[in-house]
Amino acid sequence: MKKHLYGDSEASNVLIQLIDGHDLSGMENEVTYIKEHFGDDFFLMAIEVNDWDHNLSPWKAPAVFGNRDFGNGAAETLKEALKEVRDDGRHYYIGGYSLAGLFALWAVYQSDVFDGTAAASPSVWFPGFLEYAKDNDIMTRKVYLSLGDREEKTRNPVMAEVGDCIRIIHAQLDEKGIRNTLEWNEGNHFKDPDIRTARAFVWLLDNNL
Repeated sequence: MKKHLYGDSEASNVLIQLIDGHDLSGMENEVTYIKEHFGDDFFLMAIEVNDWDHNLSPWKAPAVFGNRDFGNGAAETLKEALKEVRDDGRHYYIGGYSLAGLFALWAVYQSDVFDGTAAASPSVWFPGFLEYAKDNDIMTRKVYLSLGDREEKTRNPVMAEVGDCIRIIHAQLDEKGIRNTLEWNEGNHFKDPDIRTARAFVWLLDNNL
């Protein structure tokens, strides 16, 4: 998996983000936004996956759009991401957008090494994830969730469940006493993914304990 590095490699905050080739064009905008709204004390490592629907899916699931089913490559992807986490006293955060946002949320049910997760417009409609979140304990202190206010207004019956799913997860986190927020952004799923992801990371950084 190819890594793209941004910011100060010696910073006390390390942001790990899963991306694909389409996300690369927005990374500079994302980094600029974080600098303007938080400062320079961060190092962002963008890990580029080759097969989005396989590398970021926690388990196999039938296709929701198109004809290609989801794979189960998230465990291997997380293993690669965890290689970048050091026991060096720094704060590590994991994040992403869309299916990468789901991956980032799923990851903190798997590992306790991250101080927070930035799940921007996460694909929480993913078959079986709501049940998984209900039955398992999250292992991080801070969770950022967001969604576009038009995302649940889609003709796809599975993806239309995203609004209800994210509200339920938000409520579950409140009940468990996990520090979290759910931010609603204007527009559909495809509006300003770089800025939405940046805002997710900024919230985590601003709410550092």
